[in-house]
Order: sequence, then structure tokens, then C-alpha cells
Amino acid sequence: MSDAAAAGAPLRVVIADDQTLVRSGFRLILDEAGITVAGEAANGKEAVAAVLQHRPDVALMDIRMPGMDGLEATRRILASKPGCGSRIIILTTFDLDEYVYAALTAGASGFLLKDTSPEQLVAAVRTVRSGDALLAPSITRRLIERFAPHQPDQSVSHARLSDLTARELEVLRLLARGLSNAELAAELTLSTATVKTHVASILAKLQLRDRVQAVVLAYQTGLTGPSSSSPAPDRP
Repeated sequence: MSDAAAAGAPLRVVIADDQTLVRSGFRLILDEAGITVAGEAANGKEAVAAVLQHRPDVALMDIRMPGMDGLEATRRILASKPGCGSRIIILTTFDLDEYVYAALTAGASGFLLKDTSPEQLVAAVRTVRSGDALLAPSITRRLIERFAPHQPDQSVSHARLSDLTARELEVLRLLARGLSNAELAAELTLSTATVKTHVASILAKLQLRDRVQAVVLAYQTGLTGPSSSSPAPDRP
């Protein structure tokens, strides 16, 4: 959880989308929920500038914008030194867009369909601000199985996995299959609190931002893959 979240500070958001109506609609929804819209942007270049200037808790980032797209903007924001600390939610009209996978590997914390309900939008922003990844694990798995390379990426160091205990490796494999914390607890006969501790330890040891990045790494290193795990059922 961020320091701002822990302190109960107002939640601040930047909205980046080339459609004025989309930005206006999202601003209205967030305003009514008591969430501050710190800035808006109509293209990727403006998005980078707005996020680095306002340093919001969350940036809502459209992928397809003129000039610099949202993917490049995401890369630049998350690579900024020192890091701005903002978490990025990718906005898309497609639930299996190849650009979404690229955005996840670039460090985005998840994605959101543009036709999401107002309640889902507000919940999504709050979820990401709290430090969780905004992506149903089963959707993450489908994205990665569809777009990730079928062969392990040799440039991704397997040595990073060697820091994990046998139990943590087991948790990571199941996490990559799309299991929630509750399902992990049931599968491993552990308490949910213990599972959360294992997941937190995995993220810390691998220096990952959230569980989405953990799933990506599991596929990139070959720890798991389409042929090594059974699909988890989608949950609403």
C-alpha cells in the first residue's frame, strides 16, 4: 500500500485519452466518488508530462492515441528517474488486445475496458492505488498464453527464481494459473494470511510491482506455460 493510501490522503488520478467525451465521462464519475482528477491528457506526450508533473496515485492510460501512444507513454513514465510512483491502468476497447500484453510487460498494473461501469471504474482505481493489480488472474493468464513467446526468454535470468523457497515457487506456479489468494489457500491447505505473506515475499525477492508482473515472469522464464498448467475457470 502506498504512503498516501496508508495516510488516507485524497486519491489523485490523471486521465489520458484522445477522446474528450471519454475524459469528461471518467472525470464526472471520479468526481462523484470523491476522487481528485489532477490532470488530463489527449496524447502520450501530454500524458507523460501530466503524470510526471502531478505524480498522481493512478494514471488511466488509453493505448491508441495520436503521436506517442499509451504504450510508449507507459514505458517512459515507469522508467522515469526517480520513479514517480504512479500506477498505470491501461484503457482498451478490446479484452485481448496485443498491446495490453506489451503494456503489462512494460510495468502497467492492469487494464480496464472503456465500457466498464462507473462502479467498476471507481473500484479499479482504488484497487490499484492500494497496491493490488487490476486484472482478473484468469484474464492475465489468457493474455500471456496468447501473446507471450512460446519459448522461455533466455534474457530473463532464472537466477532470480533461485532466491525463492520451494513453497514460494509452488505459490508462483499456482498464481500463474490464475488462482486467487483464497483458491491458493485451499489448494495448499494454508490460511489466506499465509498465502498473502508468500505472495508478498515473492514480489519482494523478485523486485516486482504486483502479481501481474509475477505471472508475466513465470511465463517468461518457463516456470509455467500453456502446456504446463490447466486453465483456471474464469470468475465474474
